[in-house]
Amino acid sequence: MASDIRTQELKKPIDYLFRRLHQVGVRSVHGLPGDYNLVALDYLQKTGLHWVGNVNELNAGYAADGYARVKGISALVTTFGVGELSAVNAIAGAYSEYVPIVHIVGYPTTVAQKDGMLLHHTLGNGDFNVFSRIFSQISCATSLLNDPHEAAMLIDNAIRECWRNSRPVYISLPTDIVQKKVEGARLETPLELKYAANEVEKEDYVVDVVLKYLHEAKNPVILVDACAIRHRALDEVHELVEKSGIPTFVAPMGKGAVNETLPNYGGVYAGDGSNAGVRERVESSDLVLSIGAVKSDFNTAGFTYRISQLRTIDFHSSYMRVKYSEYPGVRMNGVLRKVCAKMGKLNIQSGPIPNNDIPEEELKSPEPTITQAWFWPRLGQWLQASDIVITETGTANFGIWETRFPADVTAISQVLWGSIGYATGSCQGAALAAKELGIKRTILFTGDGSFQLTAQEVSTMLRNNLNPIIFVICNDGYTIERYIHGWKETYNDVQPWDYKALPAAFGARRGQTITYRVETKQQVNELFIDREFANSDKLRFVELVMPWDDAPVALKMTAKAAASRNSEQ
Repeated sequence: MASDIRTQELKKPIDYLFRRLHQVGVRSVHGLPGDYNLVALDYLQKTGLHWVGNVNELNAGYAADGYARVKGISALVTTFGVGELSAVNAIAGAYSEYVPIVHIVGYPTTVAQKDGMLLHHTLGNGDFNVFSRIFSQISCATSLLNDPHEAAMLIDNAIRECWRNSRPVYISLPTDIVQKKVEGARLETPLELKYAANEVEKEDYVVDVVLKYLHEAKNPVILVDACAIRHRALDEVHELVEKSGIPTFVAPMGKGAVNETLPNYGGVYAGDGSNAGVRERVESSDLVLSIGAVKSDFNTAGFTYRISQLRTIDFHSSYMRVKYSEYPGVRMNGVLRKVCAKMGKLNIQSGPIPNNDIPEEELKSPEPTITQAWFWPRLGQWLQASDIVITETGTANFGIWETRFPADVTAISQVLWGSIGYATGSCQGAALAAKELGIKRTILFTGDGSFQLTAQEVSTMLRNNLNPIIFVICNDGYTIERYIHGWKETYNDVQPWDYKALPAAFGARRGQTITYRVETKQQVNELFIDREFANSDKLRFVELVMPWDDAPVALKMTAKAAASRNSEQ
């Protein structure tokens, strides 16, 4: 990627770092100021970057996660010790779910580190590497910029590894290194971000094996999961799905990876929690092309997958597995491209026909209460192409399985890490990335309990003139926890808030927000046909009232499995 910023005057590591971030697509930097990063922050605007200014480091980390899922990579700036540790949970989640964040930490001077000085924000033991050691466990690269002669090389390596591995990296920036001199000429050469090609002979062999079983199959299916998204294989996946016509399904973490308007798209497969008719279709197939699978508990509805490895071909970022034969070092992208090129005509059976139908029993019910079974299919009829949809761990994460997306919808959730409160922070970052890309709508669904953990991030949305549509599901507490254990226990309750009053409390300007409270199906329908609600240039905030004891069927099954495991341990 060529930079439009002149490089001949570059002399400082921080200049170099920020310009490299600009080159790879970062336009906004999340984080908080602290005395060890203040001088570094002076260079943001000079290098064409926007400072977001979050309310705390945890939220900033969540926001950087959401931004990266939309833009492809993000940056987070914290201060040494107290700041970076507050972001540990968010960075761990990004590591777990393959999200590329460049985490920049302002450090004390190299002299202070060498002398083991008793400084604030330390543990008081002279160990200045203790925090970097923590982050080394949840980062794919750790670059300590203690020597200006190595700084440019270490920065390039960190950003390259972040992109290629799709995981966080950690960069320390001591205050006395910020304004040292480094070679700026390297910036004239764009970073090489392309993945290394597979060894041709090995790749061709694997392709031939895949094609052999594919042509023998009578009712194969494609199952797409999260790592197809994270490891940048969606172009190849789309080509395979469209060219082959094979019935295609997604796992929960793969929601949004496939164009759900295609005639061969069939829905979400998650074992016993699958969409209607999907489990039978997938589990009766004679060959499963599993692309980027992450077989975690919530992603499989409590490990209820029933797919034999003997009829599965696994595509991954670092290996291929055909039935029980594994081929290390063969990346899925190249294999998928050649399979599409050589596939020819297949003799396959058709799959389920997708729809956005609300269950018949819900349509016939005279009950006005908004139920989970009614709402999520109804949502699919309101969504628009290219929407960004964020769902929180809990009822929303499971309910969205029943929502059929229009084309090009981006779905963001944290199914594996599952940190409660993630979605609101992530929404801020995703909405900012959407604004930079010209995408009109970012839509958040979060529970009232989850929202209370990170509600302050609405303040950052207002500060940055972001206008997401926020639905807070008001169902009196932690419903997902109730289903696992403690049905009526007080530890699963939360203090009721006047949620729609919060934008004003966070300083919203007059006319900057519109708030709603919907309690019936009719009110939801009226909201969904309201043109101002659908296309407003204001932040829209909705209290969506649902019964405290209602949940999607998939959540009930997963929670039951989790409760059973807990009782056995």
